[in-house]
Amino acid sequence: GVFYEVVQSFPRVEENVRVNSHVNSHRWRRHSESLKSVDTNRASMGQDSSEPGGFTDLLLEEGQDNTTQIEEDTDHNYYTSRTYGPYDSTSRDLWVNIDQMEKDKVKIHGILSNTHRQAARVNLSFDFPFYGHFLREITVATGGFIYTGEVVHRMLTATQYIAPLMANFDPSVSRNSTVRYFDNGTALVVQWDHVHLQDNYNLGSFTFQATLLNDGRIIFGYKEIPVAVTQISSTNHPVKVGLSDAFVVVHRIQQIPNVRRRTIYEYHRVELQMSRITNLSAVEMIPLPTCLQFTSCGPCVTAQIGFNCSWCSKLQRCSSGFDRHRQDWVDSGCPEESKDKICEKNIDTTETPPYSTTTLLPTTTKFRVLTTTRGSTTSHLPTSLPTEDDTKIALHLKDNGASTDDSAAEKKGGTLHAGLIVGILVLVLIVAAAILVTIYMYHHPTSAASLFFIEFIFLLLLLQRRPSRWPAMKFRRGSGHPAYAEVEPVGEKEGFIVSEQC
Repeated sequence: GVFYEVVQSFPRVEENVRVNSHVNSHRWRRHSESLKSVDTNRASMGQDSSEPGGFTDLLLEEGQDNTTQIEEDTDHNYYTSRTYGPYDSTSRDLWVNIDQMEKDKVKIHGILSNTHRQAARVNLSFDFPFYGHFLREITVATGGFIYTGEVVHRMLTATQYIAPLMANFDPSVSRNSTVRYFDNGTALVVQWDHVHLQDNYNLGSFTFQATLLNDGRIIFGYKEIPVAVTQISSTNHPVKVGLSDAFVVVHRIQQIPNVRRRTIYEYHRVELQMSRITNLSAVEMIPLPTCLQFTSCGPCVTAQIGFNCSWCSKLQRCSSGFDRHRQDWVDSGCPEESKDKICEKNIDTTETPPYSTTTLLPTTTKFRVLTTTRGSTTSHLPTSLPTEDDTKIALHLKDNGASTDDSAAEKKGGTLHAGLIVGILVLVLIVAAAILVTIYMYHHPTSAASLFFIEFIFLLLLLQRRPSRWPAMKFRRGSGHPAYAEVEPVGEKEGFIVSEQC
């Protein structure tokens, strides 16, 4: 697989994380008519903007047609994507000219601009909603993508990414290659400037960017794409264009106490058509409503947004069961609670979601197993050859999500392990105590403990013989003076009497 080094590892990169990407194609049908009423809400403010740091246009060559050419308008359940061709004026509006931004806010990452397969953490100045989750930190990689996961590991290309053009880029092969980013408080722009493919330098340089806005929109802009993206080799590195998100589940390992394995389940992926990525093209992805936006039971259970939203009173959270809080949802028994969609109080319908809703077709849920990077949840299949991804992909999903059948066995196994360890420790302590006592009595034969032990053994031997009458017996103590003991039987009882002479 492809491994990345995180050069700014805070939080620390977890080397022992086992990333098994279990793909769940969780698809719902929406009315396509609702897409027509969605306003594009352009990211740029045009050349007429007087606001400092505003977005500016990318000028096309003279003589090119500026008529609208929306080549793609696709609903991906979590996002609506629109691809604009090179002759569409919107493509120019969506491109951010970093060279005209405030110099003190534009940062060139020195390490990323001079290394291969490296990634660095970048803090955001605003809350960025991604699949309904708010992010304040991302990881920018040299390979033309942004990693959005909270668990930092080395296999960043597997899932949880924002990829304007993920490929085997190596900024170190050219002095003109840079990785820059710009944050003005409402948007973060990451731009890969004049980067070359590490395994095919002669194809030319690529210049493209990804813009993350505080309203959740994601914009991919392409200024320089020398060849068709479908021709980029995926032999040494995955080639992806789109989005992905996943949830992390922690499993206990029965054989090794106090050791856990992290498993990453990819629950959704957006794969854009690579044939649409050309010079001066752009892609705008508008977030669709999710269950996470609701903060009370009534609006949650009555929502008609294309997801089967359920309310969990223990967590005070609305969810479809497939988001980054999946483990908390299962551990708190929310799937069982969600079967009964009745709120404790009267359903409060006063809260209105920030998105318009429409009547939806019946929802369906499908699960499938993927063995390569091919795993689109969209209606478009990738046109490039698939490559073996960084992760092993299998199916651990059942009913409402990741299987938790092994939880009871893990708890039982943990209890048995604890009891076995305690028993072994007690046995070791007893053996050690016996050895220490034996050594002490051997070196101190006249001590009280030694004499007590000798008398105890002597009396046990007497009890084993048990004649009708014991003769007077003579033995010496440590002082050398004779002492006499007379032992008389006591009927049928288990005992004896020692005369006061002793």
